[in-house]
Amino acid sequence: MTLFRGMQTNQGAHEQGQYLLHRSYPMRGTIVHPALGAWVMKLSGRRNTTIPGFVSVGGSAENATGGFMGAKYGGVPLGNANDGLKDSKRAHSVSEPDFNRRLDLADKMNATFHGKFKQKQIKTYNGLYDEAIKLMTSEDLKAFDLNHEDIKIRDLYGQNGFGQGCLLARRLVEHQVRFIEVSMGGWDTHNDNFVSVESRCQILDTALAGLISDLERRGLLDSTLVALGTEFGRTPEINENTGRDHFPRAFTCLMAGGGVKGGFVYGETDRKAHTVKEGVVTPGMFNATIGHALGLPTERVVNSPSGRPFTIGDEAKPVKEVFA
Repeated sequence: MTLFRGMQTNQGAHEQGQYLLHRSYPMRGTIVHPALGAWVMKLSGRRNTTIPGFVSVGGSAENATGGFMGAKYGGVPLGNANDGLKDSKRAHSVSEPDFNRRLDLADKMNATFHGKFKQKQIKTYNGLYDEAIKLMTSEDLKAFDLNHEDIKIRDLYGQNGFGQGCLLARRLVEHQVRFIEVSMGGWDTHNDNFVSVESRCQILDTALAGLISDLERRGLLDSTLVALGTEFGRTPEINENTGRDHFPRAFTCLMAGGGVKGGFVYGETDRKAHTVKEGVVTPGMFNATIGHALGLPTERVVNSPSGRPFTIGDEAKPVKEVFA
């Protein structure tokens, strides 16, 4: 495992900070930048064409969009890992022959419309629709069903939303899904920091340790990068409500597996963690490092519809020192 002790951002509000963390670029009113998972889909494509290549579990769907790249590259949002992929099975009252007849009827009714309107958005929607139908009849759909897991494995990750989300991530990795994000809230500890962080850390530590150990046991850790990030840190000082406030100047993120060094620390803060002394890493650099670990061309330029150039890390370079 590698710790990035010199994380630093220029965004101190949640919405703007999360946007920068997920997309490497600051929020703008004139454009929506692609999420990191969309970059992965754009630059490498899917390994398994039956199942989505980018899945977001437990977080805001807004953090997993394709931005100017389009919905084709966006993530499939899941609210709760225990619920699986909702609405992915035909109703019990509809037989398979009836279901197929309905699909044929829908195709015939849409044919005239599709012939008349050939916009890119309609073509994208049609592609997503066809992929959904393909997944509904595929064995890969079982990847989303945690009931196939032994209770001991489910306990290993923790019987909570984040823990089961990490378990689902491992199952999706086994089905060749390229990019999975699992989100966990509850860290905005302006009040009662020590009580809140203790309970949150129990959930996080159990799930993260379970994921890493399970991937290693199955021979998947070396080929799977596990990254833990946040939009900013918390103040070293304790406020009047025994809480910690937003602190973008210095915080820590981590990576494990995927070729990164074990037992390694990159970056250093001053003694009281007020500022980074060396090894500053921005969200763009962190994302570029993820891209590098995945074998992506991090300097590849993709133009927006208006012709503006963008890269996976906003021109930031990957931190290659963290790789073994």
